[in-house]
Amino acid sequence: MTPGAAPAGQPARCPAASAPPPAPELFTWEFAADPYPAYAWLREHAPVRRTALPSGVEAWLVTRYADARQALADGRLSKNPVHHSEAAHGKGKVGIPGERSANLMTHLLNIDPPDHTRLRRLVSKAFTPRRVAAFAPRVQELTDALIDSFAARGEADLIHEFAFPLPIYAICDLLGVPREDQDDFRDWAGMMLRHTKAGQAGGPRGGVAKAVKKIRGYLAELIHRKRAELPREAAPGEDLISGLIRASDHGEHLTENEVAAMAFILLFAGFETTVNLIGNGTYALLRHPEQRALLQKALASGDDALLATGIEELLRYDGPVELATWRFATEELTIGGARIAEGDPVLVVLAAADRDPERFDAPDTLDLARRDNPHLGYGHGIHYCLGAPLARLEGQAALATLLTRLPDIRLAAEPDELRWRGGLIMRGLRSLPVEFTPAP
Repeated sequence: MTPGAAPAGQPARCPAASAPPPAPELFTWEFAADPYPAYAWLREHAPVRRTALPSGVEAWLVTRYADARQALADGRLSKNPVHHSEAAHGKGKVGIPGERSANLMTHLLNIDPPDHTRLRRLVSKAFTPRRVAAFAPRVQELTDALIDSFAARGEADLIHEFAFPLPIYAICDLLGVPREDQDDFRDWAGMMLRHTKAGQAGGPRGGVAKAVKKIRGYLAELIHRKRAELPREAAPGEDLISGLIRASDHGEHLTENEVAAMAFILLFAGFETTVNLIGNGTYALLRHPEQRALLQKALASGDDALLATGIEELLRYDGPVELATWRFATEELTIGGARIAEGDPVLVVLAAADRDPERFDAPDTLDLARRDNPHLGYGHGIHYCLGAPLARLEGQAALATLLTRLPDIRLAAEPDELRWRGGLIMRGLRSLPVEFTPAP
């Protein structure tokens, strides 16, 4: 008898189907350091999966590109947490801690049309191509000043000394925060990120909510002061808070709470994404010396084309936003074959979608010259990131200036020694120690 054959009169045995590998554990420190193998498993075996989050809230994780793109543009998925089937949003488990108690809920990440349409139209005036281009010299000035502060030392923590302060000062300038107050904003932003200097412990418990409260108090005072001093006619390059006040005083029905909430979310969403873009992007280039060398060669020749495509690739490869912000089903719907009940939270995993082999060739390869690159790093649909042009400008200025002024910059720690900030939405390093030849 042939080995493995069934005895006479008995049915032949079929080889057992190979069982899928066990589901990976999510939201651990090991997962934070490299979530991409786990996301690959989810894409293949459970592309739309109901998952218990560390907060205890259960949400659907959407990981395939086609499903993610559909979900991001689906009007049945609301941004307003009142549609959540549970009361978790009232306990600080959904959204930004402290925003509800500080009366800062009426911003673009929490509202739907028609209010979203009205507020976005007003704020979008600050991010026109002309306005962003006019801001470029200030971004370059900030970039050079920050590098000047550590270039002669031959070492730096690029998160604490460069990637973190650059977007803070830029968004403060855009909002119209006086220069003498901007260091306070830097401190509050650090509390929101639980950001500390290298070697220090993490921020205090509840630091995010405390920072939100301090920012709310400051914004109320600043809005009151600017309204009292507002000129009759807008000056060229008027700051954003003054523009929002002017709109609210000319028939656009923007309340003071809406002005404060919009300023708050531009600060919150406008700096952390750029911190992570610069930090993650620099780290990726330091880990891929051949790609970095190509970019440095292009910059030296005055060719900015690779810098432009390179920023898009860095956004795709290891972008600053790991999961899109919360959405809630307003009715029963189907995504990727999974039935989502009314009231269920949905989280689109941008980091997983942007490495989907069904959409991107060699998705785990960093290719700065990649042309076919419709990544979802800044979202899709009506909630596409309003500040994306400014973030791209800051990212390009930061990386180009670093690689030009500090050409032999290198990691000063082993990759497995680096720590990533634990969190649900954003993805970024706690610190990025580097070394280089001291520059005058």
